[in-house]
Amino acid sequence: MVREGREFDSSETNEADNKNHGVYFVPGLHRGLLVLEALAEAQKPMSISDIARALGITRSAAFRLVYTLRYTGFVESEPDSKKVRLGGRVLSLGFSYLAGMSIIEAAQPDLDLLRDATGITSHIGIRDGRDLLYLACAHSRSGFVSTINVGSRFPVHLTPMGWLLLSDLAPRKIGELFPDQQPYKALTEYSPTTLEALLDRVMRAGAQGYIISRGILEPGGSSICAPVLNAQNKVVAAIDISGPDIGFDEARMDQYLSEVRAAAQRISIRLGYTPARRSDDLG
Repeated sequence: MVREGREFDSSETNEADNKNHGVYFVPGLHRGLLVLEALAEAQKPMSISDIARALGITRSAAFRLVYTLRYTGFVESEPDSKKVRLGGRVLSLGFSYLAGMSIIEAAQPDLDLLRDATGITSHIGIRDGRDLLYLACAHSRSGFVSTINVGSRFPVHLTPMGWLLLSDLAPRKIGELFPDQQPYKALTEYSPTTLEALLDRVMRAGAQGYIISRGILEPGGSSICAPVLNAQNKVVAAIDISGPDIGFDEARMDQYLSEVRAAAQRISIRLGYTPARRSDDLG
């Protein structure tokens, strides 16, 4: 609760006409928000020059704004280029806002369908910096319920969904996120503990386009996951079905995989993805 300064009056709907506008208005914050708006409207990565032109400011001013937004996680550098795009921090400002985000609206119907088709809890998650953040789920109606709930976080480099989420990043960027001056802390015996091992997992995940895991995240647990792509053909999320081993019918594993990949593709299409643009089709 704010206890200092003037209390905000919601009746002042037009700040430009407010006689105190010059006192309370913060130009730097405003320009930073305009950068985020420009990236959102462009629906593609932008260079510093692109942003400067869009906002009508100098390149040096645009650089400082982007530097600050990148430092705080609101924008991310595009792999192997000098362009930037919106970062995962934009999606994690608060769950009251996340509940209205299009990625959740796009995913929830198919999470429900996936749960019903497999009988197993389904989830969708994004990368938020060094974390895998679970945004939504559809809980199994059986007794074999996943213990992972909305808002759960795990180290992204130690999870199957996380390897898919990292698969669009350049190895250099992954190395910057997870330097291996010392072995990574492992969750299970299957966790990668070095950068070399992590890059191998990420490369294989990206090439295959899905992961079937046994005991990777926790002993006695299984999952099948696939990436969700956007209109720019970038991995923006991943979905899975997960739960205790006993909840998976070995005879239905091929069906489970087919259902997960089909659901991932439907969600991707809803987000603007065109299947023909990617050779390793998700369906």
